[in-house]
Amino acid sequence: MAGMITSDAIHWNAPNDPHPARAASQRSYSAVAKGDLDEWLTVYAEDAVLEDPVGPSMFDEEGRGHHGHEGISAFWKLAIEPIHAFEFTISDSFANGNTCANIGRIKTSFPDGSHTTTDLIMVYVVNDDGRVASMKAYWEPARTMASFVSA
Repeated sequence: MAGMITSDAIHWNAPNDPHPARAASQRSYSAVAKGDLDEWLTVYAEDAVLEDPVGPSMFDEEGRGHHGHEGISAFWKLAIEPIHAFEFTISDSFANGNTCANIGRIKTSFPDGSHTTTDLIMVYVVNDDGRVASMKAYWEPARTMASFVSA
């Protein structure tokens, strides 16, 4: 069943059947859009691993991911906190078992009004408590940087 959720920051144009991993992804997007680190951490298990993007990047030189709340908080300070606004557009969502894969686009706007757009696939795996145990975002930093629009 397709459901459309729209807020100023989240445009959900994808299936929206109830599913624990899908709900966790939506809570994650909401917390990021609000700039609420404490709320974001409640979405993630204490031993969660976040890879955004998967592989080596400017956020994770060795490509090993960010581990536990300490590592995820460090990622927040590096990659999320400097952003003025996020706009998530989810065009499709596939949920089964304890996993959900969302296909979408994230527009990140900087304080000076410039912005980038990232096309990506985000895969969420939840534990038995419905908290994210693993999140992997598949996107290419070079493609995102090529989308840069100055203010």
